[in-house]
Formats: sequence, structure tokens, C-alpha cells
Amino acid sequence: MDNLKCPSFFKCRRKEKVTASSENFHVDENDENQERGNWSKKSDYLLSLVGYAVGLGNVWRFPYLTYNNGGGAFLIPYAVMLALAGLPLFFLECSLGQFASLGPISVWRILPLFQGVGVTMVLISVFVTIYYNVIIAYSLYYLFASFQSELPWKYCSSWSDENCSRSPIVTHCNVSYQEIIQVNKSWLNLNNLTCINGSEIYQPGQLPSEQYWDKVALQRSSGMDETGVIVWYLALCLLLAWLIVGAALFKGIKSSGKVVYFTALFPYVVLLILLIRGATLEGASKGISYYIGSQSNFTKLKEAEVWKDAATQIFYSLSVAWGGLVALSSYNKFNNNCYSDAIVVCLTNCLTSVFAGFAIFSILGHMAHISGKEVSQVVKSGFDLAFIAYPEALAQLPGAPFWSILFFFMLLTLGLDSQFASIETITTTIQDLFPKLMKKMRGPITLGCCLVLFLLGLVCVTQAGIYWVLLIDHFCAGWGILIAAILEIVGIIWIYGGNRFIEDIEMMIGAKRWIFWLWWRASWFVITPILLIAILVWSLVKFHRPEYAQIPYPDWGVALGWCMIIFCILWIPIVAVIKVIQAKGSIFERIVSCCKPAPNWGPYLERHRGERYKGMVDPKKESDQEIPTVSGSSRPE
Repeated sequence: MDNLKCPSFFKCRRKEKVTASSENFHVDENDENQERGNWSKKSDYLLSLVGYAVGLGNVWRFPYLTYNNGGGAFLIPYAVMLALAGLPLFFLECSLGQFASLGPISVWRILPLFQGVGVTMVLISVFVTIYYNVIIAYSLYYLFASFQSELPWKYCSSWSDENCSRSPIVTHCNVSYQEIIQVNKSWLNLNNLTCINGSEIYQPGQLPSEQYWDKVALQRSSGMDETGVIVWYLALCLLLAWLIVGAALFKGIKSSGKVVYFTALFPYVVLLILLIRGATLEGASKGISYYIGSQSNFTKLKEAEVWKDAATQIFYSLSVAWGGLVALSSYNKFNNNCYSDAIVVCLTNCLTSVFAGFAIFSILGHMAHISGKEVSQVVKSGFDLAFIAYPEALAQLPGAPFWSILFFFMLLTLGLDSQFASIETITTTIQDLFPKLMKKMRGPITLGCCLVLFLLGLVCVTQAGIYWVLLIDHFCAGWGILIAAILEIVGIIWIYGGNRFIEDIEMMIGAKRWIFWLWWRASWFVITPILLIAILVWSLVKFHRPEYAQIPYPDWGVALGWCMIIFCILWIPIVAVIKVIQAKGSIFERIVSCCKPAPNWGPYLERHRGERYKGMVDPKKESDQEIPTVSGSSRPE
């Protein structure tokens, strides 16, 4: 009868479609979940996961770790830790988000007592997004600075001081000739000064790229105590970075899923180009040899530090326990094969790290060759690699601006992918807490989040900004994530039940033979938790005060760092206590009830619930708008 109200049935259908689109423009008629939306294509999801996992650390940290931990021998503990720590957690989080179609906070309907773990993940993601976009701003600045006929950091200029030089600075030597004879006239290092022949002193000068980074790009102050002014061009680059992120996420996964086709794939094109160019340079073979070739040292495998570095790199490289994997997977269709997705993405991430090392070390080998140094004297990690050593090497190549543009555009796209997923973690959390609001105002809310995070990040583009960036990274991107990961796997596998969780996964991807789950049971129940606890204890025992450029942080800065991480993890016991207080019965009964799934836990859509979740409360009618108030004690009759 409704069809008679319109002149044409098809015109009515089009009108309904337009109306739905205007109210909820991140959902289309082909989506399985009309409330939250789904990825338009499987490839959108996979590329988003790859972009989230493959980040700056694959380029500026893994190659250095490989070189520093025995070369090719390091790949053995790296592969072992992938199987024991990385892949089990990755698969667990992807399965968890996909099964419930919920973000990192609401998904803890599975275990209400541990919902604070999700809060911790989101808060840490907020802190990380603040400084991570500053790194993207650095890449933007260097990208724009590369559009010149000659790279500005190629030579010492008006911004440099008397220490700027590519060659050692020769001055008078105050070491006696007899002392020189005792070391057979070889180089003698005293207080960072190098003497030879008893009459001259060779003091290593600062590279032009190093002084450009400190004096021009950062305008770095003498320490965290000296905040200085906002560096206006970095602030503009930071604003541009947030505008790019906001535009890409304006329609949620419907828009970001298209952007990642470029941002996730372009870095591979650049790495391949840089590798081909680097392999043709003189000295490249020496650099690659240092990276993974003849310098391989299998005796390093006896050192615990090597295994710790491998486990830490795998853990952070795959971005587990940040909440992003749960958030991205929550937009999958229910029966998506998340098992094969996890394996493909984890292998892609690790192979990318190895591949990037060849591109990095081939050009660093050339830099060492033309400067007459050993590769060990030019290799760097982190900021020193990305903004000092590698730019210096690129400046020596013919057509240097072109190679510099490629390199920094690659860093830009690597950073943006990870940033997209981090912001999606935040907006997905808001989506779960306030679904009606997000349905109508997703775009403005996303832009509002970007604006607030931009304002919070302004302290990171002051003259002391680099100290703030490293402070947040040192504290927030470390122990909090490890604690969240340990509690996540303990809560889901040991309390909710590993066998029950496996049954949930089989509801999605189909039943598997018991032997299929043998490895996953061993990892989830025993191996992975033990490894994570060992990494956490090791990192706490080896704690060192943060410093940058040999400048120690003030006491108040260290105290602030501890306050940030305590603020993030404090919600775990706070939410647990609130849950217990709101439950009914004795203390023991309250705790037990909070350790059972909430009545609205299960597949999001009714048609996927089957017999196991048939009596659950409709999750669309009972959302988590008030995080602490969903009591785990009320069970469906």
C-alpha cells in the first residue's frame, strides 16, 4: 500500500535513499550495519590496517636496531617475537572489534570490570596523536624547504656558527707529544676532542644538516625550561597536517578508506625508487653489508637485550593495544575472514621494515664513502636519521631536491596513515557513546576533535617543542600500552575465557579443527602474557631519565611525564571500582557479576547472534553513553 503514495515506486526509493544519506552520510545502502556503517571494500580495510601498522618506526628505527643487534642475525628473534607476541595480539584485537562491531571502550561489555583498559587505550591515543602530528608537521616543513634549486642544509650559511663543517676543525692540541707516542700516533679522544701528531687537534664539526635542524627548523632552545616562542612556520605546518587529517576523516571510513589507497601504497613506490638509486651509488654495498650482510653476528643472539629489542619493536610496530585495531575492525562485516587479514598485515609490516633498511643503508653507505668515514659513524636512529643523517646524505646526490622531496613526502604519507587510524579510534569511541549525535554531526565533531588536538599541540611547536614531543613519547607510548595489553589478554583469555572467545571467532570465520587453535591457545594463555610482563619489568628496571642532545630533562618535566602516564592508567582501577559499587549483592558477588559479560554483549546485529546470544539486550537500545554505569550484574532473564 505504501507504494501507492508515490507516482513511481523507484522515485520513492531514491528519495528515501537521499534522506538517509543526508542524516547519516557515512553509511550507504550496501552496508550490512546500517547503524555504524561498514568498509566499502575489503581492500579499504586492509590498506587502512597496513597504513596503521607501517609507520615511521619501520623506516627510522628498525634498520638501526637490525644494524645494532647483529645484522641479519637480528631477523631470527624478530621473526620469533612476531609469532609469539605480535601476531597473537593482532589477531585477538581484530577479532574482538569485528565480533562486537564496537570501539575500544564499548567493546569491554565483554568484561565490564576491565572497561577502564579501553579508556586507557583511548587516552594514550589522544596523547600520541598530539605529538605524532607534530612529526608530520616537521616532514611538511622539510618537504616545502626541499623545493629549491639547492637544499638549504647542503652548506653552512648565515644561520650556522663556527662549528658548522663537514670536515674536522683543526686547532692547537694541548696534549703532550709523549702521550701521543704511547698510542702509536693514532687518534686520541679526550673530552670529545681528537688529537694527532702532538700539535694539532681535530674537533668534529657539526654537519650543516644538524645545525639546520636545530637552528632553523626547530629554533631549539637550551632546554625544556626555556619554552621560547611558537615557531610560526611549524605552527602553520601543524595546522595544515590537522586539516589534511580532518578532511580525510570527514566522512569517517567512507572517506579515509579511499585516501589510504594513496597514502598506504605511495611509500612503497618511494622506497623502491630510493633503493634503486641507492644501489647504484658508490659505497652502497658497504652500507648494506653493515645492515644485514657480512656484519651479521650470531653471537648477539645470546644477549637478552637483543631479544627484548625484537619483542619491543614488534609490539609497537604492529600498533597493538592502542585501540586502533579494534576501532578499524569494528567496521568489518561480521563474517569477514579476520584471521587471514591479521597474517597478511603482520607479514607486510615486517617485510616492509626489512625492505626499508636496504633503502636507508644503501644511501648511508654512500654518505660514509664520500666522507671517508665508517658506516657506524654516520648511522643514526629516530629524528637524527630522518632530519639530520638522511637529509645530509641526500644533499650529496645529483638532483638532491628531487630525492629530498620524495623522501619527506614518503615520511608524510607514512605518518598520515597512522594518524588516520588514531583519530578514528577517538571518533569511533564517540560514535559508540553518542550514536545519535554522531549520526547527524560526524563531520563537525571530527573537525572539532582535530581543532582541540591542534591547540593542545601548539606547545610542541615552541622553541622547546622537541623536548615536549620526546617527553610524551617517552612516557605515554611505553608502559601504559604494555599494561593495557597485559590486562587485555588476561581479561579476555583468562577471565572471559579463551575457549569461549574461540567459539565467538568461529561464529564469524567458521569452525576450525582443534589443531588449528593449538598454537593460538598456547600463545594467548601462556606465552604472550609472559613475554609482555617480561618486557614491562625490563623497561621499568632499565628506566632512564629522558634527554635530548645530551640535555637532561628538569625534575618537573620528568614529574609531568609520570603524571601523564598515571592519568592514563588510573582509569583502570577507577572504572573497576565504580562497576563494583554499582553492582548488587555482597562484595564477592559484585566482583563476580562484573567479571561476566554485560547483557548487551555479543554480535551487533540480531541476525548474527544465533542461539548463543539470542536473549541479549539490543546493543542499539542500550549504549554506553555513561561509561561507568553499565552494570555487569543485570542479566537477561
